[in-house]
Amino acid sequence: MATETAPNIPSECLGHGIEETDKGRAAIKTQFLTTKEQFHALLDSGEKCLHGEKASDDTGQKETAEDSFEEPQEKKLKVDPDEQERTGKQDSKRMRGQNKSRPHMKPTSYDTRRLCPSIIQREAKCVFGDKCKFFHDVAEYMASKPADVGERCYLYDTFGKCHYGLSCRFARAHISADLKNLVNEERVEEMLGRKPVRNSLDKDLQWRLRKKVVPFTASDAYMKSVFKGGPKEAKKAQSADNVKTIGPLTDTDIIKLRQGEKKQCGNLPFRRICKRFGADITCGEMAMCTNLLQGQSSEWALLKRHESEDLFGVQVEGCFPDTMTRCAELLNNNIDVDFVDINSGCPIDLVYKKGGGCGLMTRTNKFQQIITGMNSVLDVPLTVKIRTGVQEKTNIAHKLIPEMKTWGVSMITLHGRSREQRYTKSADWDYINTCSQLASPIPLFGNGDILSYVDAMKARETNVSGIMLARGALIKPWIFTEIKEGRNWDISSSERLDILRDFTHYGLEHWGSDTQGLEKTRNFLLEWLSFTCRYIPVGLLERVPQRINERPPYYFGRDYLESLMASQHVGDWVKISEMLLGPVPTNFNFLPKHKANAYK
Repeated sequence: MATETAPNIPSECLGHGIEETDKGRAAIKTQFLTTKEQFHALLDSGEKCLHGEKASDDTGQKETAEDSFEEPQEKKLKVDPDEQERTGKQDSKRMRGQNKSRPHMKPTSYDTRRLCPSIIQREAKCVFGDKCKFFHDVAEYMASKPADVGERCYLYDTFGKCHYGLSCRFARAHISADLKNLVNEERVEEMLGRKPVRNSLDKDLQWRLRKKVVPFTASDAYMKSVFKGGPKEAKKAQSADNVKTIGPLTDTDIIKLRQGEKKQCGNLPFRRICKRFGADITCGEMAMCTNLLQGQSSEWALLKRHESEDLFGVQVEGCFPDTMTRCAELLNNNIDVDFVDINSGCPIDLVYKKGGGCGLMTRTNKFQQIITGMNSVLDVPLTVKIRTGVQEKTNIAHKLIPEMKTWGVSMITLHGRSREQRYTKSADWDYINTCSQLASPIPLFGNGDILSYVDAMKARETNVSGIMLARGALIKPWIFTEIKEGRNWDISSSERLDILRDFTHYGLEHWGSDTQGLEKTRNFLLEWLSFTCRYIPVGLLERVPQRINERPPYYFGRDYLESLMASQHVGDWVKISEMLLGPVPTNFNFLPKHKANAYK
């Protein structure tokens, strides 16, 4: 077999690799392996090393811009007394999880000199008059406005008009010499009547929610039946004939691919990327039912649905029957969805300690009341996501699933790990298979460790009705195409950059093309890059496919961009964002929600 070499990378830049047999590490071809120092020397020197020039030996001594992206000092972990008694010792410093003490920079902090909305739209008079805190002098604003990022505005090209006008960071594409916002009438007419995004929060509904004047007739009737006759009477009220089911799936040649929710990353622009690559079902990010009932705009934004999402559901979390039933009735009457999902698999402490998420699996009476109540007020199917259990070696899903069948669940999604495991060790697909047999004829989707079509084929050998992808889709969203076409896609770095560029376009459409929207898009892009950096190109692997829990050693890509995309350093992710969204603001700071060294 002919040997491959890393193209354009001189021998002095190549280091000695680790042994292929190192446990927990991906097996990468020897010619691409290097050391940490040489890897960062290549990235710091830019294109120099690729063009045959030796990287400077003192590059590590110079202070670079990336040095500002340091992780904050980790807080001491507080351990519950019962957990400390069970383990017998205080947890040592953990290198996984979240950067809980990271600085939070709001996108508005990068845009201190903002133009008044009345000037941007040129359709309304400012109601604040002299008390308005925004700019009204267009000439002064334009003089202080940051330079435009690009020559073309995606919003103007797509819709014929950019509603951000003078504040757009691509304004030169649609602003005339006399500072008028241009309109492409032909394109506007083509888009007339089209509504790309649905499920926005109506201002009138928001006001009524905040004043608590929204009626919940069906929910109140259900709760009265619960308090009057107890759970048994409520269960009788929900007859088997009224249960709305999705399946079972009868065509064994078809495995539905569900792109799962992922907080901070499962946003609408990302779901559009997944749909483009072949995801069958998409689900929104987890929304707190109490926040939805309070009319919080940020929480309602998680329910938005793009027109490309032909089978779309929303996921809610809560721990009490009254609030969850009311939330279900609210969603049923005000948004367009194909199913509603209960997240009873969320492992985070904030949710679990209140009795929600995984906590519902151990509170079966409340869980039953929630499912029965939500089913009684919904016109669409109700699905549930669960884990194998709470404790690592104590599975309880197999006991819960037969009961859930009688409660009226239309579909179950099972993550093959317990709450204690989080994402450590491998998902238990043998247990998922056992549970899928217990769930029949109700469809059960399996979730865990799917990163290639080979993993998906193994999942198809079980009795699951479909597969849910979360981390796998974040690491490589083209996995949906790989599964449907049955191949390993050796995607190039330029193709991957095009995917990121499409994401930024969708982000600018979703969050806005002004400075605030652009920086919000950058923030979500950087969060996503904390996952995409874990992908190892197929052509570099000694053993195909890549496994999701194997961490890569330091390696060079086949070109500079591929090497840059392999970096797990925040500063290098910022470089990629600057290729697509221009330079970061002078006061820019970012740390990912999920730690970059999650492999450790």
